[in-house]
Amino acid sequence: MKKFILIYFSLFIVCHYVISQNNELTDKEIKDGWQPLFNGENLDGWTSVGKESPPLLGWKVENGILTVKKEGEKRGGDIMTRTQYSDFDLKVEFRITEGANSGIKYFFTRYEKGGWLGLEYQILDDNNHPDAKMGNNGNRLQAGLYDMFPPDKSKKDNPIGEWNEARIVAKGSKVTHYLNGKKVLSFDRKSKEYKKALKQSKYKESVPMFGDVKQGHILLQDHGDIVSFRNIKIRDLK
Repeated sequence: MKKFILIYFSLFIVCHYVISQNNELTDKEIKDGWQPLFNGENLDGWTSVGKESPPLLGWKVENGILTVKKEGEKRGGDIMTRTQYSDFDLKVEFRITEGANSGIKYFFTRYEKGGWLGLEYQILDDNNHPDAKMGNNGNRLQAGLYDMFPPDKSKKDNPIGEWNEARIVAKGSKVTHYLNGKKVLSFDRKSKEYKKALKQSKYKESVPMFGDVKQGHILLQDHGDIVSFRNIKIRDLK
């Protein structure tokens, strides 16, 4: 009995240690100016469009992990940061389930024409979701700019059920997407290439021009599939 209690206690300590390491910044990260966007316990600092509080029924926080529930389980909708950001370096670890679709939107704000919009770092099961076969030249694949630019073909996605790390670096009009530490896409929001891609996208009628905003919220998408997030952090690059 004592041996069982000792093993149980040891496992509890190990699990507690692993959970506590998630969603916490290292001394170096703190020195470099990183700030956590998710505390691993609740949705403090997050809200949703037109509301003062986030949709708690559609999301759950358990063991330091934030998970959006499956469609039909009281779907709650997207959540977004209360704070808006302009020049930033954002990191988000995410884990998808088979056939899942989600996204990380940034520069998310209300447009005069088009409503609430934001550039989207696509999160997708490329092998099993039909969106992977839609769009133009793969511009709906994971880690690409949704409906505009595809990611590099050499990108490395971790298997379903394992964690991936998305990173978005925005400085001025230039934006870079990373997946698991590797750069997979770079674009300039004021370039000819960007404007050409925009004309072929679903955002072509937006006013002002889609993506031509100085700042916006960070948003995690509820697309009706089970997707988990952790270690969400950001640093100001001004």
